[in-house]
Amino acid sequence: MGDGALSDWERSSTARVTAPARPRKLAKVPFVELADGRLQGVVSSGSDIERVYVSSVAAGTYAFTCSTNNNRHCGGARGSFCNHIRALINEAVLQYGAERVARYLRAETVDGAPSAQTITADMSNARPPRGDTNAAAPVFSRFLRHLAYLELAPGTGPLPEMQWFPPTRAVA
Repeated sequence: MGDGALSDWERSSTARVTAPARPRKLAKVPFVELADGRLQGVVSSGSDIERVYVSSVAAGTYAFTCSTNNNRHCGGARGSFCNHIRALINEAVLQYGAERVARYLRAETVDGAPSAQTITADMSNARPPRGDTNAAAPVFSRFLRHLAYLELAPGTGPLPEMQWFPPTRAVA
């Protein structure tokens, strides 16, 4: 291996970025991710421009949570999915595709190809329980970190917080 050549490990140690299934607008759901065994994200309030909700649905059990960024429970999430969770599922399908969302959440749709509506209906029919709201703080924190990247000037230089591995192969 000569200078500048990367080993197989070095070539494969980058994060793969998946293009969105379809373009989506970020005003209603600015942040959505499939992570930590949940579909989770941040959803804007329909009534207050300064309020957002952190919503999530657990894979397999479909346990759901929805609370404001100040940890106040969502008034619409009483025993079933609120509009924030429904919007989160819709945007996740736009971002990742219905098949990937259904597979991640382990939601089996009976009517053929999944869609946001069939995924939501099938999970709702399982009568999911309320989940633990402890995940809201880390999800909101990741959202704020992503917003901070938008304020950076465009450039090709490395970002220190994104460098998880040392730049050389030297061992101390």
